[in-house]
Amino acid sequence: MGNLNITKPSVLVIEDDAFIQSILNEILSENFHVTIFTDGLEGMNYLQSGNIPDIILSDLNVPGLDGMSFLVQIRNSGFFKSIPFIILSGKDDIENRIKCLEAGADDFLNKPFNPRELDARLKNILRRLGKNK
Repeated sequence: MGNLNITKPSVLVIEDDAFIQSILNEILSENFHVTIFTDGLEGMNYLQSGNIPDIILSDLNVPGLDGMSFLVQIRNSGFFKSIPFIILSGKDDIENRIKCLEAGADDFLNKPFNPRELDARLKNILRRLGKNK
């Protein structure tokens, strides 16, 4: 059928763990155009270079610019603030979850996560925005 990446929604992933990166790439690449960076600074540079993903998926604990700081910068930006943002975290900590949601995260998912649940959450957010069937 060929590569139809152009028609797929794009997801920007910020994740420093190579194993999780490969899992996310495998899970998401069927339905999304996936771009992965290891820290929030790289992700911010990518955005500021004119790349606007349909959704951002970021680990909370990454080097450079951590997931929470990256989220806050995105939400305070006039240009990027409407991009849906999902936080991934290895810590099942209700306080962190609440802080992220209050800071503007659209969703929060604990690691290890169920691949089908992640895929469903991404599709639900995009469907609400009219970007997915």
